Amino acid sequence: MIKRLSLPINALLILGLLLISVFFSLGMGTQSVGFDAIYACLFEQCQGPFDQQILFDIRLPRIITGFLAGFGLAMTGALMQNITRNPLADPYLFGIVAGAGLGVTMVSFFAESIALSIPFAAFIGALLAVVLVIGIVFNRHWQRIEFLLLAGVAVSFLLSAITSFTLYISDAFAANRVIFWLMGSLARTDNQAIYWITPVIIIGLFISLLLARQLDALLLSDESARSLGVSVSKVRIGILILCAAITAAIVAFCGGIGFVGLMIPHLVRKWVGITTGKLIIFSGLLGGIFLMLVDVVARTALNGQEIPIGVITAAIGSIFFLALMRKE
Repeated sequence: MIKRLSLPINALLILGLLLISVFFSLGMGTQSVGFDAIYACLFEQCQGPFDQQILFDIRLPRIITGFLAGFGLAMTGALMQNITRNPLADPYLFGIVAGAGLGVTMVSFFAESIALSIPFAAFIGALLAVVLVIGIVFNRHWQRIEFLLLAGVAVSFLLSAITSFTLYISDAFAANRVIFWLMGSLARTDNQAIYWITPVIIIGLFISLLLARQLDALLLSDESARSLGVSVSKVRIGILILCAAITAAIVAFCGGIGFVGLMIPHLVRKWVGITTGKLIIFSGLLGGIFLMLVDVVARTALNGQEIPIGVITAAIGSIFFLALMRKE
């Protein structure tokens, strides 16, 4: 059990960990950069042109994108777990990642202006997943959370199957490129990814904090929330669409990265509690730090080759939940 500390101490701890992680991520890679060189580039003047190119043109955009992706995935996982009152809910279980992946796969093969179409295709695919899940359970089982989760799992498998079939009938070279992308990677991220993902996460965080009291009421029960004046269906559907938008923006540029939204909120609940405001902020920060460090492993574990980041998060997540099951 992680000991509960005061909010200011927790904030200082997470910010300190963030700064250490950024310095560490900047220094690690196929070409190591000393911490004295990093300090000189950040606060004085780079000691050489290669240091500036490596740090600011290659690694810094990747680090920022990794932090944003981890922040968004962990935040959406915390939101979905709170609105469903189920600690296993995350974008993967609701088919949102599968839908976004299907949208990107389709546009990668059939659209001409890929650069402009990928983010929109990812959002349309993620929104399609949400619509399918809600459509399946709306008439009969909307009030039963377990049916909502089961519908999400079914939709996730369905959309993943369509994606796999599309890859099977497509050109082998293009299919291999998309398959690597679907496993998740920050290798091709650039400033454009930052420009797209940042406003989506900021808007999502702002809306979530505005609805924090209503989301806290949902933690009790749907009946209790209604007695407090909360429009349960509208809030739940709105949060699902918001999570779809955030996940779509991340998947569009980083591919499919699993287990971040499932694992990080578990740790943060034991750390700061279940209150929505604190939970989504600390989950986001810890998720961003986690994905930055995982990316360091992805680009340094093998010489001359990069491991898909989704493979590493899946392995860590599996071990985490086996340990959690054993403990419980």
